[in-house]
Amino acid sequence: MVTLPPEPTPTTWADLLAQQQRAQRLNTPCGDGQLVWHRWGEGAPVVLLHGGSGSWIHWVRNIDALAQAGHSVWVPDLPGFGDSSPPPEGHDADVMPPLLEQGLATLLGTTPVDLIGFSFGGMVASLWAAAHPARVRRLLLLGAPGLGIERAQPLDLRMWSHLPEGAPREAVMRHNLLALMLQHPASVTDLVLRMQAHNLKREHRRMKRRMLSQTDVLRHTLPRLACPLWGLWGTNDALFVDRHAEVAQALALAPHFRHLHWVPDAGHWVQFEAHAAVNAWLLDWLAPPP
Repeated sequence: MVTLPPEPTPTTWADLLAQQQRAQRLNTPCGDGQLVWHRWGEGAPVVLLHGGSGSWIHWVRNIDALAQAGHSVWVPDLPGFGDSSPPPEGHDADVMPPLLEQGLATLLGTTPVDLIGFSFGGMVASLWAAAHPARVRRLLLLGAPGLGIERAQPLDLRMWSHLPEGAPREAVMRHNLLALMLQHPASVTDLVLRMQAHNLKREHRRMKRRMLSQTDVLRHTLPRLACPLWGLWGTNDALFVDRHAEVAQALALAPHFRHLHWVPDAGHWVQFEAHAAVNAWLLDWLAPPP
């Protein structure tokens, strides 16, 4: 197990902005606009793809650990999210790999990368790896949907956009975060609430019609992967409660499936809620040659 040095974990909005300032910001084409990339560190490249209704800040507790360990960390705002423009056509995971590949070819040439996708970003990462096998050395999925696994109970997510800013809207956002993203009430800090509001405010309207996560698109993509595949899931992921065996069976459809690791006492946003355990696991995963 790799021993991590002490690292500043962002706990305030000012900390997050300081982390953003340390990044190199790069733009590549996205339709008539720009696909925004953020880069930290130097070394072997690892690319992190965020979840739905998110941005690069889904990885706010992981970036510094990877960069300090000697990796160049590339985190785009996916098309239609964060500071990136919407894709010129379509509005779901399947339209994003060509834009990402075009952008990374400009930034890194043909250099292969280790690719990590969280939730919606896991579907994007898998489609990208299947379409461009020379690009991806290793693939790691965190809490990725699209496996054709039905939830035991529907998620109790509530509407918030009609509410004025203030306590009522904050209460609904806190409820939704605990219903889907996080396990522990203590995990829903003031920073998390501000991050959530910030991401939702910038999500382009056309991206709200995403439906592929409710299909089995990932299950059908896994057999086409040429790279080794790993999975990293929170044991209490709201999307897969009591479905652990089914997740393992689905990931095993990949020809080069290696291992599925369950992180104890963590929800869907596992790399945030259990960042210390996940960062240690990631550094072990990245340490050996592929």
